[in-house]
Amino acid sequence: MTSIVVVESPAKAKTINRYLGSEYTVIASFGHVRDLPPKDGSVLPDENFAMKWQTDERGAKQIATIAKAVKGAKTLILATDPDREGEAISWHVRSALEEKNLLKNVEVQRVTFNEITKSAINAAMAAPRTLDQPLIDAYLARRALDYLVGFTLSPVLWHKLPGSRSAGRVQSVALRLICEREAEIEVFKPREYWSVTGTFITPQNANFEARLTHLEGKKLEQFDLANQEQAFHARDIVKKEAFSVQKIERKRTKRHPAPPFTTSTLQQEASRKLGMSAQTTMRTAQQLYEGVELNGETVGLITYMRTDGVTMAAEAISAIRNHITSAFGQDYCPSRPRAYATKAKNAQEAHEAIRPTDVIRSPEQVAHFLNNEQKRLYELIWKRAVASQMQSAEIDQTAITLSDKTGKTLLRATGSVIAFDGFLHLYRESYDDPKSDDDNSRLLPPMAEGDDTQTKDVKAEQHFTQPPPRYSEASLVKKMEDIGIGRPSTYASILGVLRDRNYVRLDNKRFMPEDRGRLVTAFLTSFFERYVDTGFTASLEEQLDDISGGRADWHDVMANFWRDFSDTVAQTKDLKISDVIDALDKDLGPHFFPSHEDGVDPRACKACGTGRIGLKLGRHGAFLGCSNYPECKFTRPLALEDDSQITLKEGIRVIGSDPETEEEITVRRGPYGLYLQRGEARADDKKYKPKRAAIPKNLDGESITLEQAIGLLSLPRTLGTHPETGETIQAGLGRFGPFVKMGSIYGTLDKDDDILTVGLNRAVDALARKLASMRTLGPHPKDGETVMVRKGRYGPYVQHGAIMATLPKDTKIEDVTLEEAILLLAEKGKVSKKSGRKTSSTTKKTTSKVATTKAEKPKTPRKTATSSKKTTTKTTKKKTKES
Repeated sequence: MTSIVVVESPAKAKTINRYLGSEYTVIASFGHVRDLPPKDGSVLPDENFAMKWQTDERGAKQIATIAKAVKGAKTLILATDPDREGEAISWHVRSALEEKNLLKNVEVQRVTFNEITKSAINAAMAAPRTLDQPLIDAYLARRALDYLVGFTLSPVLWHKLPGSRSAGRVQSVALRLICEREAEIEVFKPREYWSVTGTFITPQNANFEARLTHLEGKKLEQFDLANQEQAFHARDIVKKEAFSVQKIERKRTKRHPAPPFTTSTLQQEASRKLGMSAQTTMRTAQQLYEGVELNGETVGLITYMRTDGVTMAAEAISAIRNHITSAFGQDYCPSRPRAYATKAKNAQEAHEAIRPTDVIRSPEQVAHFLNNEQKRLYELIWKRAVASQMQSAEIDQTAITLSDKTGKTLLRATGSVIAFDGFLHLYRESYDDPKSDDDNSRLLPPMAEGDDTQTKDVKAEQHFTQPPPRYSEASLVKKMEDIGIGRPSTYASILGVLRDRNYVRLDNKRFMPEDRGRLVTAFLTSFFERYVDTGFTASLEEQLDDISGGRADWHDVMANFWRDFSDTVAQTKDLKISDVIDALDKDLGPHFFPSHEDGVDPRACKACGTGRIGLKLGRHGAFLGCSNYPECKFTRPLALEDDSQITLKEGIRVIGSDPETEEEITVRRGPYGLYLQRGEARADDKKYKPKRAAIPKNLDGESITLEQAIGLLSLPRTLGTHPETGETIQAGLGRFGPFVKMGSIYGTLDKDDDILTVGLNRAVDALARKLASMRTLGPHPKDGETVMVRKGRYGPYVQHGAIMATLPKDTKIEDVTLEEAILLLAEKGKVSKKSGRKTSSTTKKTTSKVATTKAEKPKTPRKTATSSKKTTTKTTKKKTKES
């Protein structure tokens, strides 16, 4: 009797299968096998928050596969990911099998491993446990919360704020952060200030700069030199005075390395250093965790990437310290291992930090086995983990004070030099808003106290205070983690949802709220302020953490939340549209109607001259209109198109030339947006057509690079062969977005998948989802080509080459035989020949309506419009006669 092991992905299943013996069968669940149906009534608050679970076609197929394998097995080992979501998937699998009465004589075990290596898997198998019920309860509470908020709040939005999309529990708070930051920027008033800097010469004829800090006995604060007159006065005083070195201060400081990555810090640093989105980072990390092919063996390169922990296993620390000593020398390895503590608010699921599974696998050694994204991310993780155990950097800092003869006017020069680079030899941490590193590299010339200096030049510089910066992905993730909303493992999907709903956009890697997003935020803060409050959301996260820790009952938490939330929603039933307009107009007035410097009323209607422009709500959304409607019908959309953003002169921008063909590559504006073109049409060769390619939504057509353009124009590109079938897999870009293809099978990629760098593992996963909705029936007797049955947009159908035939109504995919399929295809072929139409996917919509068997074939031809009219007339006459 064998043991059945259930994991989440086929890539992981393949890797683990190699490590376990023949007495184990490893099966992938492909993530969740059940979920709440996307309709109202799936969570029942009046029945103690009972939930109705639904299994889709893919989930049902995987459950059937697992169920078939479990029959006759002695043990079911649930080995999904080691976090709350993984625990939930295992619980769903067990529950689905229990409903089928398949676990009566089967022992159910739960195992988890932080890395996919042989030793880690063997250790996990030797120490099984039961399912963690508090973690499952926390999942149920979070799922019920998100469902109830979404399905209760979204209809209120649709009815009271036409044109808006749905609202999520955590997404709405993140959107509020972005909108509030934008509001801060809009009302920000720059304040002028000046600084005075002098260039001086030492007795050894060396130059250095010093900044004015005290003027005539007064210490200068930031705004003390508020205008040009004051700054020039101070400059002139410094120019006419002679200065000498009053004091020299020297001290050595230490800079310590950062801890190894958590989920949050990995997303932040990958955004800053590599320009990767949170979604790309997590997808790539998943590939490194599940394993890549190294010399014929699939190996997991990093530990589990969803974690709040900053600790590492003792064996890993020991291996890293040994590597540091051998690679960099004993001076770079501290006498004792470094220990780190988690600082994140509401940290949970504290597994190990993200680290390489084996430090011996350096980025250089594995680089040629990885794609570009995998290579860059693995190098980042490897260096951060190794640097976290290295010696601190030592920096010599020097501060020199210059004084005039009275000692009342002072200037200060600072500089520093790295005395010992320590961990900086390998890794430097990035910051979202980096400060100047000049002081770290500026080395002051030798001087002694009492030395006289010569004044070479003195200049006054004007400055203005800057508004707070817009959030980048990195800084928004950090903000959300700091205030304790959401979980790091969900940040990628949260940010993706905001962009997919067109609530925000990324501009120069910074989030800017769209007007639609600002309207939603204004509505929620006006009428549901508590539920988009960061403090309330953070406290709710703490309650969810209490559930996962076994300190609270999830039903009690849900009951307390639902009582107040449902009352708040009920209060909006009688809310008038005019009340909504007034609230939004008041909140967003400064944004849509910024004040004019000339004093002109920004709300004055330019059409009639007497009306005032204000916010209006129509069936298709919000717009701006005149108060004198209907006499004055002046309106304008909330967001007017800014022509200054269109940088394409006459619709064309030259990027460069293709290195192979030497043809010019351009970005052009067509009726459906921007696209790429290589070459031009030729008058002497009418058959020649320039190569064109669409620009995917995740790339900015205004700033696309030559390398990216060449990659898009060369699509489709070959990724490799399928590990099971051996067929070639290609990636391409179609009218509906990026896709992968294997023979006649197409798999859809996510919008955020980079078609130029997507790897083989990701492609196999996408195709696996597609394969779950089709069956191979066997070879056709005529040519041996495969006959398949598939699920299409208009129902199930069978396919042989380019011929497709729809199945009779109520026929299930799993019931179709090869013989039945051949008959259907033969009938379809006859119909196509008689009609003179080509049998291809382009005629699918038309031919799907044509009967495909003799029994279904209509006995009379389809009525024309004329014959239908005649029939109607006869019927009418007959009824009249009868009456």
